[in-house]
Amino acid sequence: MLDLHTRIATLKRPALLARAARFGVDDYRRDVHLRRILGRENLPRSGPALMQLLDVESDMDAQRKDKAASYRPARHVEVLIAILGEAHLLRATALHSVK
Repeated sequence: MLDLHTRIATLKRPALLARAARFGVDDYRRDVHLRRILGRENLPRSGPALMQLLDVESDMDAQRKDKAASYRPARHVEVLIAILGEAHLLRATALHSVK
């Protein structure tokens, strides 16, 4: 099984989705966005949150590829933003624990 950083680095998504997510990551607010995406009041730490987000995103990408009527590009971008935001938080946490 790939580690989280490798899974994120190997995500291949259409350029428009990836670009939109990169533009939105600066406005990512964990307590608002992650709570809405996961539908949970108590939020998991960044590692477990990333695993859940990657599973959600994988399902959304399958819907996109299948051209499912339920697929919503805006929601997909929101999940990609959360993945990038949580990955940033995880790296920052790892750097602080090393110091």
